[in-house]
Amino acid sequence: MSDTDSSAPRMVTAKSARNSSRIFNIGNIIAMLVPVPVGILWAGASMLVYALNRHHPNEKVGHYTQEAAYRFYAVVGLVVVVATFFGTDVTLWLVTWAICAAILIPLSIRDLIRINKEEWVDTVIPESH
Repeated sequence: MSDTDSSAPRMVTAKSARNSSRIFNIGNIIAMLVPVPVGILWAGASMLVYALNRHHPNEKVGHYTQEAAYRFYAVVGLVVVVATFFGTDVTLWLVTWAICAAILIPLSIRDLIRINKEEWVDTVIPESH
């Protein structure tokens, strides 16, 4: 006989949900602090994190993930459009990086503080999942 009850509903713990909601913001901060190569890799890895967490059983995880993704993809989109004209001018790249970091880091820290203050509860995973 198994120790786990197969009829018991599957749960996502509050701790797991809180940690999942932090991932995108932490990734944004690290990507801004180490733009080459982490920032470049995060542009790809963030899509996986978004896909995994946007439709999480706990709606707050999806909310925080979506907010962090909006900010990150907006900044990256701006860099793609603006940096097309930079060429190899390092000064322009550094100024752009500083502006991006000034936007993303404080907002990501703000969200991490909100996530930590939020009351998290265990979430039952619906049968359809």
